Amino acid sequence: RDWHWSADDYRELLNVTGGRERIRHFLRTINETETDQFVADVHARKNAIYAGLVESGEVALRPGIKRIIGEARRANVRTAIATTTSRTNLTALLDCHFGAGAITGFDAVVTGEDVARKKPDPEAYTRTLAALDLAPDQCIAIEDSRNGLLAAAACGIAVLVTPSLYTAHEQFGEAAAVRADLQHPYPPIDITVLDALLRTSQPLAATS
Repeated sequence: RDWHWSADDYRELLNVTGGRERIRHFLRTINETETDQFVADVHARKNAIYAGLVESGEVALRPGIKRIIGEARRANVRTAIATTTSRTNLTALLDCHFGAGAITGFDAVVTGEDVARKKPDPEAYTRTLAALDLAPDQCIAIEDSRNGLLAAAACGIAVLVTPSLYTAHEQFGEAAAVRADLQHPYPPIDITVLDALLRTSQPLAATS
C-alpha cells in the first residue's frame, strides 16, 4: 500500500489511541475496509520498524524522564507504567534506555494488550492502581496527551503533563501542572515534593 502519514496527519490520528485502532480509523477515512489479519500484519510491521529505530538510537526518551524515574526510585517512590502502546514497543524502548529486562524494574505495567478500552477510558489506570494496591491520591501520573490526562484524572489521580511535538496544541486544564519538559534545573524529587504536587496547581519548578 502506498500510504504516507505526514506529521500533521499523525497528529490528527493520535486522537485515536491504540496502534491497531489507529490503522482501522485511517482505513475508514480513505473508505477502505480490511480484515483483522491485515490490520494485525500492518501493525506488526510498524512495530518491527519502530524497534529498529529504537535500537539505532533514533528514538529518545522524553527530556528528563530517565532522571525522574531514577530519582523517584532513590526516594523509594514506586514506579509504574500505564500505556496504550504494545508491550513489544514498550519493551524495546525500555531495554534500549535502561538495559535488558528493564520492564521488570517497574512495580506495575499495564499495556494496550491488557485492557479492553484504551485511553481516554481510565481502564489502564484502574488496573494499575489495583496492581499497586494504592489509592488515587497516593499517586501522580505523568502524561503527554489529553487522552492520557483524561484517563488518569477520571480515576482521581493528579496529573503532570509534559506535551509532545504531537500534543502541544491540546488543552490540559485538568492537569495539576504542565511543563514543557522535566529536565534540570528542577531539583531532585522527594516525597515532600510529590505530596505538594498533589495539593497545588503551581508549576513543578515552584514546588520541587
